[in-house]
Amino acid sequence: MSDVGCSRDEARRARYAVAAVFAVHGAVTGSFATRVPWIQDHASLGAGQLGFALAFTAFGASCAMPLAGRISHRFGSRTALRGLITLWTLSLILPSLAPNLYTLCLAMFAYGATAGMADVAMNALGVEVERRLEKSVMSGLHGMWSAGALIGSAAGTLAAHLGSDARVHHAFAAATLTLLGLLACTWVLDVQPAEDEEPPPRFALPPRSALLIGAVGFCAVFAEGASLDWSAVFLRDRLDGSAGLAAASTTGFMLTMAAARIGGDAVVNRYGAVRTVRAGGALAVLGGLLVVVAGHPAVAMAGFALMGLGIAVVVPLCFAAAGHAGPNPSQAIAGVATITYTSGLIAPGLIGGVAQATSLVVSFCVVTALACGLVLFAGVLRTAGRGGRTQVSPQASAVSDPRP
Repeated sequence: MSDVGCSRDEARRARYAVAAVFAVHGAVTGSFATRVPWIQDHASLGAGQLGFALAFTAFGASCAMPLAGRISHRFGSRTALRGLITLWTLSLILPSLAPNLYTLCLAMFAYGATAGMADVAMNALGVEVERRLEKSVMSGLHGMWSAGALIGSAAGTLAAHLGSDARVHHAFAAATLTLLGLLACTWVLDVQPAEDEEPPPRFALPPRSALLIGAVGFCAVFAEGASLDWSAVFLRDRLDGSAGLAAASTTGFMLTMAAARIGGDAVVNRYGAVRTVRAGGALAVLGGLLVVVAGHPAVAMAGFALMGLGIAVVVPLCFAAAGHAGPNPSQAIAGVATITYTSGLIAPGLIGGVAQATSLVVSFCVVTALACGLVLFAGVLRTAGRGGRTQVSPQASAVSDPRP
């Protein structure tokens, strides 16, 4: 891949531009999540039907993500991202228009497909910026996604509080975010394929390196999904916490994740991806243990906050490692993204199933055990951080950066 002459100043500007795209992507997610109850009522769905429809989000993403590399090769990275982020922001309109289960399933499939393709394209550009700057930037980019999601959810909460129609809210949000996304794309890197470069396959199994990296991401996203969906329930049902405390626990988890991601690049650049993830995994394990033994809401809230802090940088570093691990960043990133999307899909249901059979304490024992995987298997992320260059050793594993 090549692009027109790119100075270091242009690479820095591209970093801020792609960070803005991450924030726009997150804002769409936050805007949608806050209006799910309205969408459920509008389509007259029960809880089981809603869960079935929402599962089509991950299904659509998994089917479409492998196409992102082909699109970027065909049109160049800037044009591809411009088109994909526009499709994603406009897809926000679809779910609120669905009048029944079948149309909502189709809407969620399209919503997930556009989300996944834009996700792969912007992460691939983030990896390219990281290469040019020769330092870690992916954690901060994902921190901007979290910040965007918080802003989108805050706006959605206000819209819901005012009783606005979600169709009107989402149409306005989609128009605003589309304009912001297109503006940000003006300054992202414009990476073009070399004349003799073969286009990537439309669909292909991810490389083995992506499977190993994705397994680490799986552990982190499982803990994230379990904490986001079940922390409030844990405080309410297990520890008799008030509704306000239960909601504050989830908010605290999200805030610690966002803050850790925004500040995470400095830690990665200083200590490297492997040591950062191992330390984060240790914090996540400690947080999980606090949740398991908690006899008071404050202890559990501290545990969930520690888990958010510990797992925050893992997924960004997984995407970075995948992008640096081989000649086709988009294909590797799509493979890792598919695994992490799957983890996010199954975690809430599996936690609920284990809790139904045993208890929520046992469920979070499972989460804590998976967090141990971050400590044990962090070594597969050696190519993440510091531009994917300085962590490679002669004994590097199969996922190491092949460049000299």
